[in-house]
Amino acid sequence: MKFTAEQIAGILEGEVIGNLNAEVYELSKIEEGKEGSLTFLSNPKYNNYIYTTEATITIVNKSFVPEFEIKTTLIKVEDAYLSFSKLLEFYAQAKGAKTGIEQPSVLPDTTKYGKDLYLGSFSYIGANVILGDNVKIYPNCFIGDNVVIKDNVTIFAGAKIYSETVIGNNCVIHAGVIIGADGFGFAPNTDGTFKKIPQIGNVIIEDNVDIGSCTTIDRATMGSTIIRKGVKLDNQIQVAHNVEIGENTVIAAQTGIAGSTKIGKNGMIGGQVGIVGHLTIGDNVRIQAQAGVGRNIKDNEVLQGSPAFAYNDFSKSYVHFKKLPKIVSEIEELKKHIINQKNGNNG
Repeated sequence: MKFTAEQIAGILEGEVIGNLNAEVYELSKIEEGKEGSLTFLSNPKYNNYIYTTEATITIVNKSFVPEFEIKTTLIKVEDAYLSFSKLLEFYAQAKGAKTGIEQPSVLPDTTKYGKDLYLGSFSYIGANVILGDNVKIYPNCFIGDNVVIKDNVTIFAGAKIYSETVIGNNCVIHAGVIIGADGFGFAPNTDGTFKKIPQIGNVIIEDNVDIGSCTTIDRATMGSTIIRKGVKLDNQIQVAHNVEIGENTVIAAQTGIAGSTKIGKNGMIGGQVGIVGHLTIGDNVRIQAQAGVGRNIKDNEVLQGSPAFAYNDFSKSYVHFKKLPKIVSEIEELKKHIINQKNGNNG
């Protein structure tokens, strides 16, 4: 896709300084700009690059005044960083504006779907599925029976959505995600073997949720595993059966959440955090990377460590952890000194 400076300025409500007809077809960093690319300048420490960049068009703040001659066409806007972000969003939407049903694919007569559906080749749609408007399902996806997917949802290649799952509006599900597989439910038998407990619940994903590649969200044993609106999940996260994650909570990669734990809203959970089952974690909680959480957490707590404890306590303790060999040595010397004093040896 190609865009002219005039078209881009129209989208951003900006002013072109230079060639209105300058064309770009890709994006670049200002220091790596080349002919045909669009870049931006918002941080003054990068100002020197605007005089050497080969980028065809550069978005700048209205306050920017070049001190030397430049080759790039400028588009002046109120806030270059926000405008470039807006343009990225526009570009992503334009790039993903696919429609139509590719073949081979399976789309039974019982499926109901809205306008502008895109169904990639080798995808399978089960019975009684409901798809909203502007749903994009990329190749090699599986959508099970009785799934409901609402408007403006994008499901990238290779994702698997098991039966009875409900997905809200404006969600993005990246490649390799599995939603609705059986929860890890097994009962021990007297002979040491395990009997599988049927997992008859479902998964509910509310509006505006992003789910990173290869993340797995298990169906509930009974009831629902629930991801509330605005949640952002990174890649390779495990969410077990009957977990609930509150609104606008963000979780980094490789975190594992065991069954029936309830996480509050507006939380931030770092990478590789482990959370045991049947806990209640409050609102606005911050959990640092690689923490291990084995107790209920109140609102607004900040945790670090494994097992995790209060962040400030951990930070103070860590100062001593690093000095532990020296501290032990000093304690041993003190013990020897005390023993010598008791024995009447002042040496």
